[in-house]
Amino acid sequence: MSTESDNGKKSQSLSLFLGCVAPNRYPGIEFASRKVMKDLGVDLHELKGASCCPAPGVFKSFDKTAWLTMASRNIVLSEQMDMDLLTVCNGCYGSLGEANHMLLHDSDCKDKVNKNLSEVGLEYKGNAKVRHIIEFLEKDVGPKAIKEKVTVPLDGIKVAVHYGCHMIRPSKEKEGLGSAENPRFFDALVDATGAKSVDYEEKLMCCGAGGGARSAFLGATLKLAEKKLDILKKGEFDCIVDACPFCHLQYDSGQVQLNKEGKDYRIPVLHYSQLLGLALGYSSNELGIQMNMTTNPAFEEKIIALQEKAKEKAQEQAPEKAKEA
Repeated sequence: MSTESDNGKKSQSLSLFLGCVAPNRYPGIEFASRKVMKDLGVDLHELKGASCCPAPGVFKSFDKTAWLTMASRNIVLSEQMDMDLLTVCNGCYGSLGEANHMLLHDSDCKDKVNKNLSEVGLEYKGNAKVRHIIEFLEKDVGPKAIKEKVTVPLDGIKVAVHYGCHMIRPSKEKEGLGSAENPRFFDALVDATGAKSVDYEEKLMCCGAGGGARSAFLGATLKLAEKKLDILKKGEFDCIVDACPFCHLQYDSGQVQLNKEGKDYRIPVLHYSQLLGLALGYSSNELGIQMNMTTNPAFEEKIIALQEKAKEKAQEQAPEKAKEA
């Protein structure tokens, strides 16, 4: 839904689906997402009554119709607000997006789901889209517009982009984002902040946590995380940037767990909204970055230096801008 703002420009309104991990483990992702989207002219509205997405790797395995009913109920809540639904999580995007796609193309499934939903007075109509924050920023805002909003260019920050599985697959449901084998849209959004997304070995490797694997086989999933972390440590990356709270959890808390086994990882993990927030002039504390389990004083010092540089430049340019006015 689009509305007219005070300055005459159109602003878009979306319902915000937080999922489970972000509000319970990484509230900074919510802080950052609300701040940066507001700065970009997007109004995020609470999706009252939302539940778990729920994760298809678990629920769908037991009862497909029950999974579809639970997922569609969240979409219906957004339909009732006359808004598309925005998620900040790959897993939620995968679950809700797949459910939406399935119900839009399978009338039998839709009938079964609506029969269940009718018991709580709801009906799935199929008139709300499921959007991922990265997909939305790429398609509806664009790297160019984001770059124009940047006040603290993150020059010299070497970023390891982690796409994660569900942002780009299944590819038939993620149309308009380019190749699933060599995606570039996330990298372009990172580069728009002034930071540099640098390719690396195993870039598209799964974090290892999904499908209940982290809960059932923690040791095995940490081996997958360890492989990527070793590559990034050797490559001297400043940070990992993801767009999924569960991948975020795997790499952030995973470093702490691996360090207890003798490793020495200190690679900050940022959700894209937090990286963008830094480029828009917010402090690490305002974006909840300091609430992560893995912190690195050297990274924080780099960010503070960039912010001071941007502040000094703005002060130097202020007299000239005043003359032009």
